[in-house]
Amino acid sequence: MTCSAFASPARARRALILMCVAAACAAPVLAQTPARVDDSATAKELKQVQRRAGAKPVVAIYEFRSAVPEVQVGAAREMFVTALIRSGAFAVAERQRLNEGVMRERQLAQGGTTAAAPAAQGQMTAARYIFEVVVSEANAGSNESSRGVNIGGMQVSGGSTADQIGMDVRIVDANTGLVVDAVNVVKKLESSTTNVSGVGSLLNSLASLRGKNLPVQVDADSRSSRKEGVDRALRSCIEAAVAELARRLVEE
Repeated sequence: MTCSAFASPARARRALILMCVAAACAAPVLAQTPARVDDSATAKELKQVQRRAGAKPVVAIYEFRSAVPEVQVGAAREMFVTALIRSGAFAVAERQRLNEGVMRERQLAQGGTTAAAPAAQGQMTAARYIFEVVVSEANAGSNESSRGVNIGGMQVSGGSTADQIGMDVRIVDANTGLVVDAVNVVKKLESSTTNVSGVGSLLNSLASLRGKNLPVQVDADSRSSRKEGVDRALRSCIEAAVAELARRLVEE
């Protein structure tokens, strides 16, 4: 066997080692990530809203509907309550769980089990404004693109899509029943994919240019994807809507 016969296997081994190293580097590393307070752009925007001097207007959520199947109404409503509280501009009156919480505490107070101020036992704070929230749109695949290239049998392809979710918030004056303000917020949900395959075909093509063949079959492929979740996008819409409503309240 000639020296040139050993040269091709040597190159193949080096190529195989390089590919194994690249695959090891590309492999996802599972590690524990610590929990943290939400610091997204809309969360920061909500935190930076100027607070109005004096008593906060009492608000309540009487309706939260969704035309988007992926949205869990109960969880979305809790997100909205959290955003209202974090804004520092509203005092939120609980209406959904009176029988579970507030009314139960009153019964305990009236029975002498707990102590409460007399004024707190008889009346509930009336809401000044009522929120009606509707997740009103979800435009799937509003924008799509794809791309690909083939080099010596190695294929590199990718694509991206942009869905859209939107919500409407109406504010009703509890005294008059009139809609006094409304906000509409929309957000894109972006996703992307990347695929690489046929690395072995490229190596064979390069070897064939020198009149040689790889002694072993070598190949590798890689796939990756990224997609923004509906819940995350919905929370951003809610925070942006509440921040806008809080700013309008300050300007009044």
